[in-house]
Amino acid sequence: MTISINKISENEFSVTVSLETTSKHMVLIDDKTHLQLTNGRISKENLLKISFEFLLERESNSEILSSFELMVIQNYFPEYVDFVDKASR
Repeated sequence: MTISINKISENEFSVTVSLETTSKHMVLIDDKTHLQLTNGRISKENLLKISFEFLLERESNSEILSSFELMVIQNYFPEYVDFVDKASR
């Protein structure tokens, strides 16, 4: 498995996940979300990596939304925020 993250702008990232199939995703992370989830302990890129690892434990890469704001994950998986808090320490 490969997760490639490219910064498009300060808040926009392109994420490519290569497994049996390759998927591409556009993800928005604003500064408020970044601080809320990590308290600035890790970079936005590392937050994305943790987030995609979390998602891939629960669904295939082809099932992950192609474009989304990072906090939408908690709408589908309520345990996401706690997971990130523990993983970013």
